[in-house]
Amino acid sequence: MENKTKITGQTLIEMGFRSAKWFKEALEYINEKQLKGEALDNYLEQFKSPDPIGLHKNEIPFSINIKAENELEETNVNSVVETMKTLMKTPTLINGSIMPDACPTGGNGTIPVGGVVVAKNAIHPGMHSADICCSVMLTDFGKVDPKTVLDAAHSITHFGPGGRSRENQFRFSMDLLEEIESNYFLNDQKCISAARSHLGTQGDGNHFLFVGTSKKTGNTMMVTHHGSRGFGANLYSKGMKIAERFRKELSPDTLKQNAWIPFDTDEGHQYWDALQIIRKWTKKNHEVIHDATLEKLSIDKENRFWNEHNFVFKDGDLFYHAKGATPLDKKFMPDITGPRLIPLNMSEPVLIVEGETTNSNLGFAPHGAGRNVSRTQHRKSKTGTLQEIFNEETEGLDIRFFSEEIDITELPSAYKDAETVRNQMEEFGLGKVIDEVLPYGCIMAGDWKKNAPWKKRKRNRAK
Repeated sequence: MENKTKITGQTLIEMGFRSAKWFKEALEYINEKQLKGEALDNYLEQFKSPDPIGLHKNEIPFSINIKAENELEETNVNSVVETMKTLMKTPTLINGSIMPDACPTGGNGTIPVGGVVVAKNAIHPGMHSADICCSVMLTDFGKVDPKTVLDAAHSITHFGPGGRSRENQFRFSMDLLEEIESNYFLNDQKCISAARSHLGTQGDGNHFLFVGTSKKTGNTMMVTHHGSRGFGANLYSKGMKIAERFRKELSPDTLKQNAWIPFDTDEGHQYWDALQIIRKWTKKNHEVIHDATLEKLSIDKENRFWNEHNFVFKDGDLFYHAKGATPLDKKFMPDITGPRLIPLNMSEPVLIVEGETTNSNLGFAPHGAGRNVSRTQHRKSKTGTLQEIFNEETEGLDIRFFSEEIDITELPSAYKDAETVRNQMEEFGLGKVIDEVLPYGCIMAGDWKKNAPWKKRKRNRAK
């Protein structure tokens, strides 16, 4: 009886193929049909990977809507430009822009905060980062005392790690739950649990709840700033893993942080749909805090609008990745209800802006004031006690830290000069200010790590 040599996965690997899902079905077919020689080669031709996609030889040109006005800013701007030059060699990219609040984050070639890049038929999870759909919402409370609004909001909002306890959670939409459960990327217990418990929470870092008065009308307005919390972070982690799989197959020379998911794949369409669900959840995350504050005060809102400044926006086969940039163009905001919001720092007004798309702004404006130095550098540069620094920088304002611990890296001096950002917005055509929310006060997470549960346990053990 004739010996039949069985083709195995190792055989295919020795022939130059990477281990993949198609191996199992292909091996069954090959061995059933006893393919060999030319017949085997012809069958395997369909599974051969295309030639690797190389980086652009030279960076794709990008617009620079920023200029340095002192030595510190010069270092920052040079770093941003250099990282953009490396980034713009990514093979999917066709255009880019940087805003006046730009600052580097991560290694060379990582999209900076204040960066916008346009990719063709590709979604880059690393270019929207873990804080998917970081956004701002404004509600007009009318002629109400700002302190009353801030006090009410303080009793409702939630800053810091984790989510709300089960008895304090907001009601979750069954329609939204159905959408989550129908999406490959989102339908797991970790995602669903975060979506439920993190609803109505604001996280930490530069996220805030700001109360002030309209310069134009005198009405009290509340502005919240936060993203998609653990729900979005879970999607980001999954997206990066899928993108890395494609990077190894399609473009090994592309930097890991710039890996992409081709849109014209099942994974691409599912990921795009997942982003829209995250967007819907994040908008709801703002709304529940605003609505609960209105309800506590027994008043109706006079107006409300919101916008993301950290997301991916689609226009045909082009995907605009905004890492900390505010969309001006209405095509990026399908549910547009008003002008856009640009917060600067806790002692400066939140700007309410409108604007037109130009070749250099690509339809975007800054998202805030940005930083010239890291949190660590800023912390080292300050002298005096935390309380002294806090008192000096927040004089006349009602500034509260949810953790009751001061975070000096969120005080005004930690950010770029607000006047400089505003002047460069005007100079480079990045939005026209039509109103301002003058600051009364705000709430931020503060240094929640100082009294984090694990640190308390450690101190108790030491005692």
